[in-house]
Amino acid sequence: MVDTGIKPDFIQVDGSEGGTGAAPMEFTNRLGMPINEAIAFVHDALVGAGVRDDIRLIASGKVATGYDMVTKIALGADMCSAARAFMFTVGCIQALHCHTNKCPTGIATQNPILARAVVVADKAPPVANYHGETIRVLRELVGAMGLERIGDLDRSHILRRMDDTSADRYDEIYPPLKPGDLGVDTAPERLARDWALADADRF
Repeated sequence: MVDTGIKPDFIQVDGSEGGTGAAPMEFTNRLGMPINEAIAFVHDALVGAGVRDDIRLIASGKVATGYDMVTKIALGADMCSAARAFMFTVGCIQALHCHTNKCPTGIATQNPILARAVVVADKAPPVANYHGETIRVLRELVGAMGLERIGDLDRSHILRRMDDTSADRYDEIYPPLKPGDLGVDTAPERLARDWALADADRF
């Protein structure tokens, strides 16, 4: 992005906690990194490269509660998206038949007979209620933290429990970068190897 000037409008980061019944089992169990670590990594890479202001960052992957959103936004996400929680609200029973087109609840299928089980008029109210309550809890949490806006969240506001007797702030676990920190001989140790591998001529 730095070398070419070509930047996406947004990047959606789906943590390894995400995934559907349609994903290959080895991918589901072995690939990716947890969403909190991933969001911090991508945010820091964009800030350090000096392109963060031009790109929106979306977090997904087991985002189901107001607190989940507080954490993701504090780590650097601009917004969150959720799928699994809303699938449960619609009636998903995790039958793990998504890839067979034979979802017994009619949610993950293109079969018109099975899909008839999803009656929009019946399913819409619980979905809307879930969404509304989740956003209400997000606002309550931000207010309880003494902040006026969700955008005021940062890593210093969230603790991660390390063991039974200690907790570290996320800004201690993932020290934030400043624009330009990912330059020649200036990359922090935790990102230096990845930065050295970056190449505009290959993906």
